[in-house]
Amino acid sequence: MPRPAVLAAELRVALVRSVRRIRAEKSDRDLGDGQYSVLAVLDRHEAMTPRELADHEGVRPPSMTRTLASLVELGLVARADDPRDGRQVLVRLTEAGRDTIRDTRRRRDAWLARRLAELSAEDRAVLARAAELLGRLAEP
Repeated sequence: MPRPAVLAAELRVALVRSVRRIRAEKSDRDLGDGQYSVLAVLDRHEAMTPRELADHEGVRPPSMTRTLASLVELGLVARADDPRDGRQVLVRLTEAGRDTIRDTRRRRDAWLARRLAELSAEDRAVLARAAELLGRLAEP
């Protein structure tokens, strides 16, 4: 049985490589990971201010402003005045933005399903248990 520190290093490397490979499966190859992340956040939260998005993503507001400008230019998000506070702007996904999220998720799931289908039933059972355990490790 590997020591926790050794297992931690091996798991970290495997997870990073896996996430990197999954992220490569997206509907728009020109869309950066940061841009896609903003789309995914808006998909979960409907509408947010640029400040809320910057805080959520852990970036400075000027950086988020640039990201949003590029997403508006691509037609993936739209800005609108906040009906509760006319000084604020809300950002929402457009239908094209929703399509991008749906298509990317479908592509990522399909890629992973194809790879999982190459494994034995026993290996898939191990990964099912690992997914449960990784979920628990990620909890606060």
